Amino acid sequence: MATPQSALKPQWYGTGRRKSAAARVFLRPGPGVVTINGLRIESYFPNRMLQMIVRQPLVITETLGNFDLLVSVSGGGPAGQAGAARLGVARALVEYNGELRPKLRAEGLLTRDPRAKERKKYGQPGARKRFQFSKR
Repeated sequence: MATPQSALKPQWYGTGRRKSAAARVFLRPGPGVVTINGLRIESYFPNRMLQMIVRQPLVITETLGNFDLLVSVSGGGPAGQAGAARLGVARALVEYNGELRPKLRAEGLLTRDPRAKERKKYGQPGARKRFQFSKR
């Protein structure tokens, strides 16, 4: 049986990308529980720096204990996934309240970081590295 629309909790959505990682973030009213791929943030990101990166938009907008975060992240490594989640959280906060945009923009949290791995060039061992030059 379908639930009536009034019984559904409101939620806001944001997508974030960083390097080769992509994150889908759902922002819901709640006590501040952060769940990433079904795990608590402490289990998914044991590194406290990465936990701080994910929570950064909430800290800056002073909404840390007001929302639960449900994050689905794939691709890349831990740093890329944390950066993708941060962008997703920031975009979801802007969807929740447009007045938060200047605060997040000033901190650079709404800008997608375009840096990615440079491709390897043919005839060379890496993207920038070259084989040793021999004059004779």
